[in-house]
Amino acid sequence: MSIKIDLSGHVAVVTGGSGYIGRVISRTLALAGAKVAVHYHSNSEMANKVVEDIKSMGGQAIAVQADTSDLGSAEAMRDIIEEKLGTVDIVVNAAVAQYDWTTVLEQDLKDYESQFRTCVMQNVCMAKAFIPNMQKLNWGRFIAINTECSVQAFPTQSAYVAGKRGMDGMLRVLAKEVGQYNITVNQVAPGWTITDRDRQNGTEKCPSYDDNVPLRRRGTDQDISNAVCFLASDLASYITGVYLPVCGGNIIPGL
Repeated sequence: MSIKIDLSGHVAVVTGGSGYIGRVISRTLALAGAKVAVHYHSNSEMANKVVEDIKSMGGQAIAVQADTSDLGSAEAMRDIIEEKLGTVDIVVNAAVAQYDWTTVLEQDLKDYESQFRTCVMQNVCMAKAFIPNMQKLNWGRFIAINTECSVQAFPTQSAYVAGKRGMDGMLRVLAKEVGQYNITVNQVAPGWTITDRDRQNGTEKCPSYDDNVPLRRRGTDQDISNAVCFLASDLASYITGVYLPVCGGNIIPGL
């Protein structure tokens, strides 16, 4: 007898599925048996490559484009996924917006607005678009990617931390609002994560960071994806409202 994660019969959408972490999350959910919609905003080439990777493993996947911070766009994406794969019951919000980090006094106001749209409005719009169908199913998983920076609040992180902390507050409320429908709402908070970019550039090791992590290494995109897959499964059916650091103990939130 063994325990395994089996997402057969489920349909997942991964926002930012063409991104460095999103692409591994997409493949991992597919390996667990889920049908996967790989969302992209502009990188259609990578999204289609992820889809082909999943199909080569025997899975089912499509690439879908949307601005996930816009409700109409998120709803249009939902309709396409439902037509091609079925009703989405697993949402993973991994899309991010990049910008240059600097001090509060020097940070452009548009960077705060961008992070608010990416972190807060993305989750609001995806909830409005997808959770009503989960309520009808009386089952759902809503998972968002946060960050260890939300706890660290280091200098130059203000726009990112503001967006992620706002997202955290919205998702904690959402968890309480939809729990009665057997829908869980959780967050995975990576540390500084090794991705394909590091493997290509040979930058996996960074002693100044690694030596301060209790597990003495940076996490990988697969480490993050494994946590997402667990939270999407029935093994995590009684876990909701959680901010889960996946950072080797680099942050350990207290009671």
